Amino acid sequence: MKVLLVDDHALLRDGIALVMEREFTGLQLVQAGTLAEARAAIAQHADIQLVLLDLSLPDGHGIAELPWLREAAPSARLVALSADEAIDTIMAAINAGAAGFIPKSVQSGAMLEALRIVLDGGIYLPSAALDRRSAPRPDNANWVPQALSPEQIGFSPRQADVLRMLVDGKPNKVIGRELEMSESTVKTHLSAIFRKLDAGSRTQAVVAAARLGLRLGADGAR
Repeated sequence: MKVLLVDDHALLRDGIALVMEREFTGLQLVQAGTLAEARAAIAQHADIQLVLLDLSLPDGHGIAELPWLREAAPSARLVALSADEAIDTIMAAINAGAAGFIPKSVQSGAMLEALRIVLDGGIYLPSAALDRRSAPRPDNANWVPQALSPEQIGFSPRQADVLRMLVDGKPNKVIGRELEMSESTVKTHLSAIFRKLDAGSRTQAVVAAARLGLRLGADGAR
């Protein structure tokens, strides 16, 4: 597994690297302290599977950097790191294509759990985002999200493919091209996905998927 960690604080990078290398076997961690270094690393390592991006890089523009990362590393999952834990910031990062948002205030154990979820095809969001009323959940105060496949909650394989690409922040045109379907067909699938997740937008759908514990493999549902 090859991971790109982008943060301008060397001590923080080293700390995250130490925690990850202890937990994940065969990890190859590439570090970058600036956005320019991150661009060079992505150009050099086409097989990066995960990118952890600090949203407050001195030479970056925060969330605005996520779309180009999505384009530059299309096979990688993106996770935003930030000291800003505002709901609007979290939702904006998810809307820009991040599959996870990890506050810098979390303990190492919580960070590892977040990374496990993302690497397993899930979406990680802080509890504050998961508590939003826009995301459905069973009427049970003790309910905890379980790892589910899209089929287990009624999605067809094609809908699962579309949902996976939605979570990765891909626009309708790209989804249609990669799945060899028309944009109108993509929209039909999205409507069905929104309806099943009780969501009114892409961002709400991602949040709902996170709350339900959905896991989406690289080739669709698994």
